[in-house]
Amino acid sequence: MSSRSLSILVIDENRPRASIIEAGLREAGHERVTIVHDVNAIARRIAEVEPDVIVIDLENPNRDMLENMFNLSRAVKRPIAMFVDRSDQASIEAAVEAGVSAYVVDGLRQERVKPILDMAISRFNAFSRMSRELDEARSALESRKIIDKAKGILMRSRGLSEEEAYALLRRTAMNQNRKISEIAQSLVVASGLLDGGGLP
Repeated sequence: MSSRSLSILVIDENRPRASIIEAGLREAGHERVTIVHDVNAIARRIAEVEPDVIVIDLENPNRDMLENMFNLSRAVKRPIAMFVDRSDQASIEAAVEAGVSAYVVDGLRQERVKPILDMAISRFNAFSRMSRELDEARSALESRKIIDKAKGILMRSRGLSEEEAYALLRRTAMNQNRKISEIAQSLVVASGLLDGGGLP
């Protein structure tokens, strides 16, 4: 998707400030820009608009407002660029923790909107990629553990070597058109039941 075809939702209760952001986006060639001035029921508006990117300008937010927006950031799973006029270290750390892609203090100027938006998208994509890779690594580790456990069961119960146990798991998985980890999981569960481990 071209960056210029992105749907961008701007959340700003202050109309003059919102116009600065909108001007910066339109100057950068973005045409699909939606402005929301009322933050009430903002989750519903996001569901309606389905934006690719969200820009939030809070001017001088109180702690409750910040927390609400941080909760929003955790929920929507989209690149978010947030402008505030003032902040403290705790709020900056909370923003990072909430996954805000760009948290900009005292930096709302028309010419800065585009580069900050680009940075937010890049950071979000990088973070998403790292999260996905981490999930895949965890899944692979769990699969490896369950396969090792299944191999151990086969080695003890059938007197197989480790290589033979793995070959049997792999052959069974191929015959049943399933993953080795699924076969291994079934074997471990069945073994637990037969040993009485799954019974109350």
